[in-house]
Amino acid sequence: MNLIKKNTEINEVSLLRLYLLRALYLLIVVGLGIVQWPTVIDQIIHQEKSWELMDGVVACMLTSFSVLSILGLRYPLQMLPLLLWELGWKSIWLIVVALPLWTAGQMDESTWETASACLLVVIFPFIIPWRYVLTNYVKKRGERWR
Repeated sequence: MNLIKKNTEINEVSLLRLYLLRALYLLIVVGLGIVQWPTVIDQIIHQEKSWELMDGVVACMLTSFSVLSILGLRYPLQMLPLLLWELGWKSIWLIVVALPLWTAGQMDESTWETASACLLVVIFPFIIPWRYVLTNYVKKRGERWR
């Protein structure tokens, strides 16, 4: 019985942390809703010219990210992998692409704009419940292969 109580306490995430996660998902939904959705809707309705390959990829990925973030409002813990993915790719991009350009003094306006948008990720580590992540994604036994 004591083991069950201990596991429940480890998996417990405070209500404050759940609200912070929901606020983060809401920030993503609203931010991408303002920035990304008008562009995508305009492209779907008008289809005047096709997007360049990477512009289309980025637009579709960000739109999908915003839709999945809506689920995070209801299921903040179940959608944590979405935030981990966002933290991962933005951190990698900032370290591998932006930092070398910045230290060499070679950042152009477009790179600055992208880096500024990616810097929002600095708040993620303070909001993500790392004990929960460790318990449920790292230490937890994986699902069977056969």
